[in-house]
Amino acid sequence: MKLPDLPVRSVLPDVVAALDARGAAVLVAPPGTGKTTLVPLALAADGGRVVVAEPRRLAARAAAARMAALLGEPVGETVGYAVRGDRKVSARTRIEVVTSGLLVRRVQGDPELPGVSTVLLDECHERHLDADLLLALLLDVRAGLREDLRLLATSATVASGRLAALLGDAPVVTATARTYPVEFSYVPPARGERVEACVARAVRTALSDGDGDVLAFLPGAAEIARTAGLLRQSGLDTVDVLPLHGRLSAAHQDDALRPRDRRRVVLATAVAESSLTVPGVRAVVDSGLARVPRVDHRRGLPGLATVRVSAAVAAQRSGRAGREAPGRAYRCWAEHEQATLPAYPEPEIRTAELARLALELACWSTPDGSGLAWWDPPGEGALAAARALLVTLGATDPAGAVTPRGRRMAELGLHPRLARALLDGASEVGARNAAEVVALLDAGGTLTDVAAELRRLRSAGDEGARRWKREADRLAKLVTGTGKPDPALVVALAHPERLARRRPGGAPVYLMAGGTAAELPPGSGLDAEWLAVAEATRDPGRVHGTIRLAAAADEALAVRAGTVSEVDEVTWDGDVVARRVRKLGAIVLSEKPLREADVRDALVAGLKSEGLGLLKWSQDATRLRERMAFLHRVLGPPWPPVDDAALLSDVDSWLDLGTARRRADLAAINAGTALKALLPWPEAANLDDLAPDRLEVPSGSHIRVDYRGDQPVLAVKLQETFGWTETPVLAGVPVVLHLLSPAGRPAAITADLASFWTSGYPAVRADLRGRYPKHPWPEDPAAAVPTRHTRRRG
Repeated sequence: MKLPDLPVRSVLPDVVAALDARGAAVLVAPPGTGKTTLVPLALAADGGRVVVAEPRRLAARAAAARMAALLGEPVGETVGYAVRGDRKVSARTRIEVVTSGLLVRRVQGDPELPGVSTVLLDECHERHLDADLLLALLLDVRAGLREDLRLLATSATVASGRLAALLGDAPVVTATARTYPVEFSYVPPARGERVEACVARAVRTALSDGDGDVLAFLPGAAEIARTAGLLRQSGLDTVDVLPLHGRLSAAHQDDALRPRDRRRVVLATAVAESSLTVPGVRAVVDSGLARVPRVDHRRGLPGLATVRVSAAVAAQRSGRAGREAPGRAYRCWAEHEQATLPAYPEPEIRTAELARLALELACWSTPDGSGLAWWDPPGEGALAAARALLVTLGATDPAGAVTPRGRRMAELGLHPRLARALLDGASEVGARNAAEVVALLDAGGTLTDVAAELRRLRSAGDEGARRWKREADRLAKLVTGTGKPDPALVVALAHPERLARRRPGGAPVYLMAGGTAAELPPGSGLDAEWLAVAEATRDPGRVHGTIRLAAAADEALAVRAGTVSEVDEVTWDGDVVARRVRKLGAIVLSEKPLREADVRDALVAGLKSEGLGLLKWSQDATRLRERMAFLHRVLGPPWPPVDDAALLSDVDSWLDLGTARRRADLAAINAGTALKALLPWPEAANLDDLAPDRLEVPSGSHIRVDYRGDQPVLAVKLQETFGWTETPVLAGVPVVLHLLSPAGRPAAITADLASFWTSGYPAVRADLRGRYPKHPWPEDPAAAVPTRHTRRRG
């Protein structure tokens, strides 16, 4: 066999030598250099069976087809492939291309990988979750079971250093590719222009600027369909517009990759970034967007989010235009935005939902992933949440050990939620009925009503319906069981926390068992008191979520599929509410009052929510609290704080609730008596000396001290202070004297009486003696006799 003259060909001897010497190596080679095709062929010729792990099904099939074509054979002879639901191999197959996730399952089934001499991990730099997990498992296998297993990791970037270290300081072999210059143009969207309209505009420009085919990158299948429609509407009769994404049938995918006599516009997702060769491309149009794994909160399943591409991805995409000749790249963003792109894409293990990863780790007997060599370890929080879910589904025990049920769930190759729905649903409603619903939940629907969507899919002939039927057929073969259709039960088995009951009132608002409220959209076709919700979104600015996919249910089904609890609840809702409640999560099924219950916590909750004003606060109680607060402020411990926050934080230390059971009982509790429990002993014996309730003034009156401010305040008529030359001091703090006129209005404020008599009093005397002639206004107040009366009585 004569290998094509591609850049990797020159380094093949170095790759083989590195593997022979060290058992592991890293090959760094740009896309299109032949690392996915030529290297496996060379390794197979060197002896042994080679397994190539690809991150995507489309890439796996395309790589196998390309290698088989180089050998002049059909796929399934020397070169075969295996992806979910499709496998073409034979007894003569020596190179098998598989998806990373499928190879994880094989390693779990037989870690020794009998008959396999080399595993090639392609496109490691893309950092797919399954690929990172597969690398960690294979390193563990090589360390403990198969020292002879050869590992070759390929990368298109400088991530080779970390890869080489993970592989035990493996040699790094680098292949360089001849590249042609690429001319860049930036075509940002106009104000309000959708991404597909901008891409269609850039595609038309690319077709008119030069020859060759155009490869356009869009984030997903929906955007591809809309862009294709716009291009066809613009009258491109001489150009073939071809979609390329993972949801197409194998025949349609192959058709998009096949050269034609007419010019092509290939509208692709990220599947065309690497691992695939699209011949004839001279221009690339990049939307600048990609779909990446994130937690899909609508379905509680792994989902996709649309994000800006990284600078590395943008460079890789544009490089497709310069593989065969000088090319052109059209970027659908402003040129100044290029500098704001993140350098590299985020590894999926940092952002994706980890339930499937957690189940695989449990099957590997390392639930927390410790002991494995990770490129990046899974996040502790995300992994803990995933492990908790596995316990709920019965896939693992509380310690994290996988159960027989969990192993069966892992074998199905589905998300654990869907695996649970398929297994348990098959025994309840029948294998076919369960498989159809699970296939719908995995793909998502176009109608809100699950039953209506199933009817549509059964009768439709579009590609989406055909794909659903193929997946339902595959799943039905994995389980057994007979029964009557019940879509709601299968949905509830996957998402028991989304069983929902309509709230009272006219609006179609439902409370889900998990505690979230969601609303049916208009025209949903659903009108039931109970729903089993499969998808719900939370839209910004809306009070409730929106139900996107659900099935009509009833209370009997909810009780059957969910977890019902009966608890005694004693809460505060303006008063003590004591009841025995039967609940499905947050949904109350029934309740009855409790006559005997411990209500203390509810009473304390009432105090914390409504405040200490619920207690009986007499004037004396309030005064005591103010005096204690003053002493705490100026002296500190052992005088305790008595502000609301302090008192409510430790109610047990001072408040005896006794036989109180309701709001009215709180109002009968004397707060002053309760506060005395906080007085420090023996210091409390000095309370009246340090902070007396009243002070005796020279006239003989006993006047109340105001402790509410920073300093104690004594409001007293000026005539009652004659002869008082020293300002009173309490707990080391001078008292602020509010000296009042005979009418009780403030005439002067001072904390220094001696100074006031000499400098302030003359002005006050001059101002007030004419208005109050019956009262004494001596020239020498320090020597005068204090009085509470007028001059006439005196």
